[in-house]
Amino acid sequence: MKPRFEAIDALLAAARTEATLPPAEQRRALREALDLSRAQVARALGVSPSTVGGWEAGRDPAGDIRERYAYFLEGAHAKLADLDAARQAETAAQASLPDAGLPHAGPATSGGDAAADAGRPGTADQPDPAPEADDVEDLGVPRPCVLCGQPARHQVAGFPQHLDPAACAPQPAPPAADVPTSRPPRPAAPARTVPVARRVRTASDLPDPITEAVAAALARHQGDVDAATAALVKRAIPDAMALLDNCRKGGRYAIVAHPWIPDILRKPSARGADQVWEARPKWTRPELPSGPHEVTALDINGAYLSALKTHLPIGQLEHTAGNHHDRRRAGVHLITPPAWEHSAYLPNPIGNRDEPGPLWVTEPTLRLLLRLAGPKYGLCEPPQIHESFTSGATEGLLEKFRIALKDARERALAEGDEVTLEYVKAMYSKFVSTMGESNYNRELYRPDWMHLIRSQAFANLWMKAHKAHDEGLTVVRAMGTDELHVIGDWRRVFPEGRGVSEVKVKDVYTVGAAPADPAAAQEADHEN
Repeated sequence: MKPRFEAIDALLAAARTEATLPPAEQRRALREALDLSRAQVARALGVSPSTVGGWEAGRDPAGDIRERYAYFLEGAHAKLADLDAARQAETAAQASLPDAGLPHAGPATSGGDAAADAGRPGTADQPDPAPEADDVEDLGVPRPCVLCGQPARHQVAGFPQHLDPAACAPQPAPPAADVPTSRPPRPAAPARTVPVARRVRTASDLPDPITEAVAAALARHQGDVDAATAALVKRAIPDAMALLDNCRKGGRYAIVAHPWIPDILRKPSARGADQVWEARPKWTRPELPSGPHEVTALDINGAYLSALKTHLPIGQLEHTAGNHHDRRRAGVHLITPPAWEHSAYLPNPIGNRDEPGPLWVTEPTLRLLLRLAGPKYGLCEPPQIHESFTSGATEGLLEKFRIALKDARERALAEGDEVTLEYVKAMYSKFVSTMGESNYNRELYRPDWMHLIRSQAFANLWMKAHKAHDEGLTVVRAMGTDELHVIGDWRRVFPEGRGVSEVKVKDVYTVGAAPADPAAAQEADHEN
């Protein structure tokens, strides 16, 4: 009998429970928080990158591979906790500096302008629904926000983020009164001189790269406004990238990158058409009411500047199939668009497209269609989604960059500074147009962002056309990103001015013929 008991003992000794794995979204978040690629993790575990992708999508490994993967995830969590503890220790050390009580001048993180948001799908009249409880996860241990680098206690789609955009800024050290009194006081440290580069400065002391560049250009060209403007416009792309880099200091995500891009985001040839449809409107009302009408052509200010606030994918695009839209993600989608039965008075949200069947559209276009299919508007059926390339997304990725440009534009308008106005316009317009397949900007290769931002501008214009129609104006024409022609008292609908929350008049013209005067016609016949 003894051998049997020994066999049982050996069996029990060899038995072990399976290692516990965190949920799939946390596995991916742990890897990305350490800036590790799937290929790096796959090499360490002895598997393929696609296998790691499967685990992060919900599949579970088994056996020894499961043990090794659990060990990696546990180690990644511990590493992030150590990094956070070190960061908190550094913050505490900074609090002990002599000038730690001075106010901290962090970058402005205003939520943006009202008109830009009013025209954007999800923010006009009524915001898109907030993320559901399942979309936002509490983090047991704070992790660096992907936007500003400061500790965040929540994550959306696996990416640590502050839920309040105002929190995306360096926070001042806590006052001395907040230090727990139960801790024994530390011995007084000898006074130290804080290096000039690390001293806190007020907002007026902080450098303004846009103002400095304009002043330098004017000085270099002896005050010649035209020559200085031409020089600034010529260097708008590298200056925009430098400003972007400055606005991204402290951010966890490397925004300047060349990730893998699916073939549908590449042009078939140098002069070939893009495979992604941006829904550019080019619409004219087919029929007008009888009689003459005064039409006002309105110019939408800063269309591309406002469109920088859109849902942009943070990570590498991943392929999914099926008729499902995840609001936490953004990218491009192959859809069959719904029928549009309102072309007599409103443009089709997908623009002028004659070819039937499925087409690739961007996130702003899809969100606009889904919104118009909802109960508030009820203008069409929901589009059918066939497949998508998406990644976890945020609206705040370029927000500090947008705010810096918007503030510079508003200051220039207030001061009548046309040089800065042209410089800022060139910065944001060329930034958008060259982030795809362009030889003029080799630092940033994100054709997906380019398509999304441009489509957001088109969607913003469509929402303004709908607002005009909803307020009783007759919409006559919608063109590109910034041209809207209307009949009626448009000033009660849109504020007039040159700010991004306003519109300005581009042209006023008359359409339609006056009704024939029977008496005048009879007199003319008599004279003949």
